[in-house]
Amino acid sequence: MQTTILGRTNLTVSRMGLGAGGHSRIGRNAGLTDAQSADLVRRALDHGVNFIDTAEGYGTESIIGQALQGRDRTSVVLSTKKSTRNEQVTPDTLRASLDQSLKHLGTDYIDLYNLHGVVPQDYAYLVNDIYPALQKAQQQGKIRFVGLSEMFNEDFEHTMLQQALADDLWDVLMVGFNLLNQTARANVFAQAIAQNVGIQIMFAVRKALSHPDNLRAFTDALVEKGQIDPADLDALHDFLLAEAQSLPDDAYRFFRDEPGVHIVLS
Repeated sequence: MQTTILGRTNLTVSRMGLGAGGHSRIGRNAGLTDAQSADLVRRALDHGVNFIDTAEGYGTESIIGQALQGRDRTSVVLSTKKSTRNEQVTPDTLRASLDQSLKHLGTDYIDLYNLHGVVPQDYAYLVNDIYPALQKAQQQGKIRFVGLSEMFNEDFEHTMLQQALADDLWDVLMVGFNLLNQTARANVFAQAIAQNVGIQIMFAVRKALSHPDNLRAFTDALVEKGQIDPADLDALHDFLLAEAQSLPDDAYRFFRDEPGVHIVLS
């Protein structure tokens, strides 16, 4: 497994991170038991993955905590997130959520604690009212570094993350980026490189890039809307299938040498 340094955190992390959310929830949504999902986490760790991302809303923190029992805590970089969408976050609710995450994960510190699903209209409040609570948690040793994740399906131009970079308060950003939407290259990555901000990638595959048939249906819909030229479709699909064993493999390989990207989440 390739490793890299996660920006200004100086943490050594695997280039592939285990994402405990998405549609799968580490296999729980596919019918795995908690014990089987914990085994999946252990297998990832045994194969060199040392970065795990979860969130209070995923229902997988306790599974990860189970998988980490008996392991050297310092060998794993844990990232979890506090939901900010559709709920009123206060310093008190943040502290309660953080303490609950620590309990579920079976640890006394979290390497990277993120505000989850931040939209542009909520950003100013979170900086003014919630960021000081994150700083206090850092001073208490409960968290080491702070980050943000965006609502990629609502903020395709990464407006919130551009503001976050301008403020330069955040150590790591979680960015939506894939073969079908590469706006983050110009809107986020260039400035993140200049500021040595860590970048983890979400939405690398998801449904459209999980199978050639899904990609064809997705691109056909864009043709019908007049958003892409049908003459480009064959060339696009030939490219995707040329260099990898599968479409998801190609989609993940796409990030490997992308400047500014440190971690791609499964």
